[in-house]
Amino acid sequence: MSATDASLPPGVRLPRLVQTLGFMLLGRRYLEACRRRYGGAVTMSTLFDGPFVMLFDPALVKQVFQGSNEQLHAGEANALLGPLLGQRSILVLDEAEHLRHRRLMLPPFHGQRMRRYEQAMIDATDREIDAWPAGEPFAVMPSMQALTLEVVMRAVFGFDAGAAEDELRLRLRAMIEPITRRRRSMILFALTQGRVRADRGPGGFVARRRAVDEILFAEIARRRRDPDLAEREDVFSALLMAKDQDGGRLTDQEVRDELVTLLVAGHETTATALAWSIDLMLHTPRVLARAREAAASGEDGDGYLDALVKESLRIRPIIPGVGRVVRGEPFALGDFTIPVGVEINPSIRTIQRRPDLYPQPAEFRPERFLGPDAPDTYTWVPFGGGTRRCLGASFALVEMRVVLRRILERTALAPAAKKPDKVQFRAITLAPRDGVRVRQSRRPAAAPRSGATHTLATPV
Repeated sequence: MSATDASLPPGVRLPRLVQTLGFMLLGRRYLEACRRRYGGAVTMSTLFDGPFVMLFDPALVKQVFQGSNEQLHAGEANALLGPLLGQRSILVLDEAEHLRHRRLMLPPFHGQRMRRYEQAMIDATDREIDAWPAGEPFAVMPSMQALTLEVVMRAVFGFDAGAAEDELRLRLRAMIEPITRRRRSMILFALTQGRVRADRGPGGFVARRRAVDEILFAEIARRRRDPDLAEREDVFSALLMAKDQDGGRLTDQEVRDELVTLLVAGHETTATALAWSIDLMLHTPRVLARAREAAASGEDGDGYLDALVKESLRIRPIIPGVGRVVRGEPFALGDFTIPVGVEINPSIRTIQRRPDLYPQPAEFRPERFLGPDAPDTYTWVPFGGGTRRCLGASFALVEMRVVLRRILERTALAPAAKKPDKVQFRAITLAPRDGVRVRQSRRPAAAPRSGATHTLATPV
């Protein structure tokens, strides 16, 4: 198949500036209008990209997710993240290099290791709950950011409480926080496009990144010398110990890049997902009541809490879409043939709101994920799919369930606003504009012992 045989799907015939404004100002409504007019695959262009193909049809998404790594490059589509994560991050690698990193990184996120991280999640949640004020509104998003960062520090980085952890925590937040602000997200674009000198990133970004690297590379060297490295259970140490089929290990740079990748993927995104879950749950009394019952029932209640988390990720996905750049030869996609160099973007937020797939799609109904007809892996795609599905998906789902259970056990939260928070695009995430403001009528209940029978705090 030659490039001359390529045929793009029908497209939006508006100036690139107008299309860009449609994305920025109308978001999902603009994409849904395009889907209704043009169908499951639409060719678009913006001031930053173009042409590219946006997908709204699960059948076409399945083709992409099952496509060849050699032909469909997700790493190239994620190039914007390179300055932050590093060029050896699994998110920006393709083909054989990506598969090698994926195989080396999978073991820490499966089996009994996941259970070992749960206590760190509970402890971090308790510390945040204990600091919440009673009787006055506060934003829960910053608390979720602090909580998930602590979990990353314990379970992923393997740092114990102390001065070293405090310093790394401060430097990590200093590196990430400015990027997550709406007006500063162009830092990554400027660095990726070479419009800013590598040693003079805007807002001191490169200097902050270098401050993080100073600690990480020193810790990598220290642990490589540690005779007890194999006894550690954190992900950081597992990466240092991992060997590929030829006995090769990750280099220091690769370990650093994957640690920062896990930080970004397991911190800011999970914090945002938790904030949205709390917001939607508190604004849906029926769901809140059943969630409290589920939390009180112990392990048997996890089915509903798990469904609650998944429904939250459906109605409020954290990442709007994923991408693949066609390489090698044109890619056959349904009735179309996508040319080399064109990016294909499955639209997560549009697919997960299709009324033919999700009746009353704007309603928060965790019951959608209970029973034999639950959404499949091509209609519910908050973590992407195929060999590029998020490595930390299981970790994130467990963490969200554990945190929500603890909040339900100990607190009597109520929404401080009449309606759920509005969505605001921040760099790479769809975040709550006002940080999800809540209030609790009294101080939290005492932290129950792990494994104890719990009495839930109820509103007064």
